[in-house]
Amino acid sequence: MVEIEEKIKKIAEEAGAGKIGFAKTDFKKEDRLFKYKSSITLIFPLLEGIISSIENKPTYEYFHHYRSINRLIDDTTLKISMYIEKKGYLAYPVAASQSVKGDYCGIFSHKQGATSSGLGWIGKSALLVTSEYGPRVRLGTILTDIDFINYGEKINKSKCNECNICRDKCPALAITGKNWELGMERAEIFDAKACSEHMKNAYKDIGRGAVCGICIACCPYSRIKK
Repeated sequence: MVEIEEKIKKIAEEAGAGKIGFAKTDFKKEDRLFKYKSSITLIFPLLEGIISSIENKPTYEYFHHYRSINRLIDDTTLKISMYIEKKGYLAYPVAASQSVKGDYCGIFSHKQGATSSGLGWIGKSALLVTSEYGPRVRLGTILTDIDFINYGEKINKSKCNECNICRDKCPALAITGKNWELGMERAEIFDAKACSEHMKNAYKDIGRGAVCGICIACCPYSRIKK
């Protein structure tokens, strides 16, 4: 099993992933994903040169970068999944960016996998925040029936503390300013509908309102330490 873990890490790192983590899943028996015992989370850092160009609105460069990184993530999770299945296990790559429910959620939460594997916490912006890159990241996930040896240590609390910069900068007023804790509903800290509707109305000329990025750019954790 160690050999498989190391190979997965190698594929991810060669593709540009900055961090990778493994976590146990907790699907219930009635869940169609119940057979998947573990999640693998890949963290891809966004480029400082692109993010630093965002001030009061997204840029065309950021929209293109966002799509390019998502494409890279999907290619990488597919490659890892194909390797896993060649080894005789099941693999389920989760799309980097896809809403399949009416509440702006995907089939599986990338952030749940990331916090469960100890890669970061949920910020007040409802984004994953890492100590290395802040929220300046995109996430990829693979579900598998492999029982890994080296699972990460779950993170249960936010480290945002009294900082409210993202709340104050959010043009959609979507951020409540509450600190995240494990088990908290997203709606308690973030209004996903308000965010989505603002982007669609305010940024129609940039990717048809698919991105914003202001909360990513203004976060103190997202600044490279020189």
